Amino acid sequence: MYTKDGTSYFIVDAHVALWDARPENQRNIHGKQFIDCFYDYHRNLSPDSELWTYEEYLYQGGERFMKDLFEDGYVDHAIFQPARLGEFYVDGFGQTEEAWALTQANPGKLTYNHNFDPRNGEAGLDQLRADAERFGLKGVKLYTAEWHGDSRGYKLDDDWTRRYLEVCREVGIRNIHVHKGPTIRPLDRDAFDVADVDHIATDFTDLNFVVEHCGLPRLEDFCWIATQEPNVHAGLAVAMPFMFTRPKYFGQILGELLYWVGEDRIQFSSDYALWTPRWLVESFVDFEIPAELTEYPALTENQKRKILGLNAAAMYDIEVPAHLRVADAEETATGPRGADRVADDLVGA
Repeated sequence: MYTKDGTSYFIVDAHVALWDARPENQRNIHGKQFIDCFYDYHRNLSPDSELWTYEEYLYQGGERFMKDLFEDGYVDHAIFQPARLGEFYVDGFGQTEEAWALTQANPGKLTYNHNFDPRNGEAGLDQLRADAERFGLKGVKLYTAEWHGDSRGYKLDDDWTRRYLEVCREVGIRNIHVHKGPTIRPLDRDAFDVADVDHIATDFTDLNFVVEHCGLPRLEDFCWIATQEPNVHAGLAVAMPFMFTRPKYFGQILGELLYWVGEDRIQFSSDYALWTPRWLVESFVDFEIPAELTEYPALTENQKRKILGLNAAAMYDIEVPAHLRVADAEETATGPRGADRVADDLVGA
């Protein structure tokens, strides 16, 4: 929990990972390209005080993970969103067994989400059912640009993906986290396009689709989709550190999300270990939308509290102490925020 100026914030880091990108786990040059791209994001978007060496960036381990998040980082609960990347890493990029062991050892602090790849066909459907039972899954993380043999990506509205989402329904997985953001070398940029979110959210209205990285650099496309689909949510992973390097840009991102999507459908994330949560939490609590962005209203304390943890807590049924809760936003389920009130004013006129 983070407290400042008498206000306490329940923090849910909704997108974290334990990874192993050390040379012995790299299957080929692409494994090195991938982690090098991550490290470039880290170096270019972090304050000097938060920079890691390249060597410690390759692998953190559970002990450092717990310290960075829960001892130093103010986090009350964190949610694993692992990527497999089996074409690039011998034992995968996200470390399933290590992350699962940490989750079992810290059940009040960690939730483990897993992953699936619809290109695994029937065998993958059986594996998804087994994984859901073993891990008690409430969510999955998908990388639509992940390579698989000769394939360099898939779409959410492919026939096989739909079959996997039907199994998600069957086994009680309700939260589908999808990387739809900046590309990572050597993955293809267009394989992360957000258009397929529109199709699938319409057809699976009982599932939540959390678009990680809020579609960047396709923010406008994402907002026009999410504003009409009340089961589409915005994850702020990767967007958060722009508070430091480009505060006006971050103000535009957040202002657009609040206008189109609303304060109840935005989730904080450090994207650990890309960045650590401590400085991001502190910076966000202090953040104000720059004065020159006059079309956006000021951020409220309750909006920050929802984004920093309460929204993800509600999605994952994470218990929040009564004194840290706030009322739900009185907003329209779809459409630009406040559009209903504007319409009422016009009718009254």
